[in-house]
This record gives sequence, C-alpha cells and structure tokens, in this order.
Amino acid sequence: MERRAFRVSGFVMLLVLLVEVTATAVLFPYYASRPEAPAAATVAIVGTILFLVLVTGFFVLSPNEARVVQFFGRYVGTVNTAGFHWTVPFSTKRSVSLRVGNFETARLKVSDSDGNPVEIAAVVVWRVFDTAKAAFGVTNFVQYVAVQAESAVRHLATMYPYEAHDSGQPSLREATVVSEELTRELRDRVALAGIEVLESRITHLAYAPEIAQVMLARQQASAIVSARFKIVEGAVGMVQLALDRLRDEDVVDLDEERKAQMVSNLLVVLCGDRSAQPVVNTGTLYG
Repeated sequence: MERRAFRVSGFVMLLVLLVEVTATAVLFPYYASRPEAPAAATVAIVGTILFLVLVTGFFVLSPNEARVVQFFGRYVGTVNTAGFHWTVPFSTKRSVSLRVGNFETARLKVSDSDGNPVEIAAVVVWRVFDTAKAAFGVTNFVQYVAVQAESAVRHLATMYPYEAHDSGQPSLREATVVSEELTRELRDRVALAGIEVLESRITHLAYAPEIAQVMLARQQASAIVSARFKIVEGAVGMVQLALDRLRDEDVVDLDEERKAQMVSNLLVVLCGDRSAQPVVNTGTLYG
C-alpha cells in the first residue's frame, strides 16, 4: 500500500548544504595553517563526502506526478507534492504519472450471446490512485490497463446480444447499461495495479462485414412488420369506430353483408401503401 516518504524542503537542505560547504571552506585553511595537518585533511575529506551524500537526495516534482522512493530495494514511500524536495540519500526515485489517461481499444471482432459476429471498440478513462501498487504490482501498468480493457470488452460482448429480443432484455446497443457493466468489470480487474477507472464507454458497435447486409435486411423486415402491425391495429379501430357511429346515429341500416363489404373497403384504403382509386358502384351488391 502507498505511504508517505520522508522528505524535507529542498530549499532548506540547500541552505544546510551551503552552510556545510562554507564551514568546510573556512575550516580547511584554518587547520592547514596550523601544525595539525592531518586535521585539515580530515575536514576536507569529511566535508567532501558529506556534500556528495547530501546532493543525491535532491529532486524536483512536477504537478500530477509522484516519485516512488526505494532505498537499496526497500520501498520507503511516495512523494506526490509538487516542488523542490530532498529525501533519503542514495535512494532511487521512480517517476509515476498521476495524470488522467485514456485508452481506446482496437475494433475487436467477437461473437455476441446469440453467436453473431460483431465489431466492438471502447474507450477507457483511468488514473493511478496507489503508486506503490502501480510500481510494484505489475510490470507495466499502462500496458496492463490496455490488455485488461480489451479482455473486458471481449467478455462483455459475449454476455449480451447485439439486439434485444424481449423488451426487458438488455443488449449491447443500450449504451448506459453496457458502459456501467464495463466500468465495474474493469475496476475489479485493474485494482491490483493501483488503477482507478473513471469512465468507460462503447465507441464502435456494428455487425461484422460478412453478416452486415443480412442483418440489415432482417432489421428492415422487422421494422416493416412492426409498422404494418401498428397500421392494421389502427385501421381496425377506425373501422370499428365508423360502424359504431353509423349505428348509434342511425345514419344507415347495414346488414351483415354490407358491413363486411364496408369493412373490406375501409381496410384496403387504410392499410394500403398506395393512394386508393375509388370506383363508383351504380348498382347494388345483390345484382
């Protein structure tokens, strides 16, 4: 788990380093002018070593950036405050970006829950929330997100049909439901790498080219059938309304045969896809 690393303001330590260099510069000639020559050499050696040790602890951190600090292989902590800092000397400082990243998968060809081949792609918006897990949990957390995103999209496509067969059944075309499910699955997959998924959504969804024309024809046929059903349903209601009005207002007294003829004519007019051509009947229905 991520924890804060020991750090001191770089400017404070720079002042300390300046004091150390000044002290060395003053003490060295002082002892060199005295009979105790070894003391001068000791001051010079100690001052130089101390300077070299302190210098290794300085580093600069940009906004939305963190440094994972290791001391001889042991995790010391993380510094994620922008500025000029000083930390444990001789430590390695691995940079980890805290900026929001996004990854768009390639167009993947998979089979939906009905076995139909579809092309699907998605975009994932993510960021690092635990630098220790991101640095030590996986080899490359950016590549890990990419691989897990493609795997999650493939798995998601097999769970739903491209088109819903029932009104209550979810499908891949329901963007909100699919995006929420994809986000939940991705969060579970990348949590061990210290990654937080902020958003994911489908950017491309289509039938595979080899069946696209067939499926388009099926969609068109389904739309035509649905439209015809609505037309017939409305026409029957209108015919029923006409018969009821004629009977209630006593406009004309129709026997069953004339009612049947009237219903037939009205349905032809209302359900036909072309304009009706009226024919004037100068005789009677009975000859």
